[in-house]
Amino acid sequence: MVRDIYAYRQVAVESRWVDGAVRIRPLPGQAFAPSLSVQCSRRLCDTGRYPLGTAFLLSAKLTDRLGNEPFLYAYHGDADVVLSPKQAKAFLAEFKRGRI
Repeated sequence: MVRDIYAYRQVAVESRWVDGAVRIRPLPGQAFAPSLSVQCSRRLCDTGRYPLGTAFLLSAKLTDRLGNEPFLYAYHGDADVVLSPKQAKAFLAEFKRGRI
């Protein structure tokens, strides 16, 4: 099956400590709530590879598999794109300017 690239959007996310585990969540200031779950590569949750609080840029789509709670899905085979705090701030500022 081929991925529908038009369903995917650029989303800035970060690793956080949530409910006793490292989870990936969207950064505030975007169209997605910071509490929304993100399903992506487990590499991003590996604190040996990336420290807690690291920001990433993902190509993700909003989905709700079989009618469950909505979540963001990013393909696990995509490259890891780490955002510096300056890059994350610039991405969020660009997103706010691009809103309709």
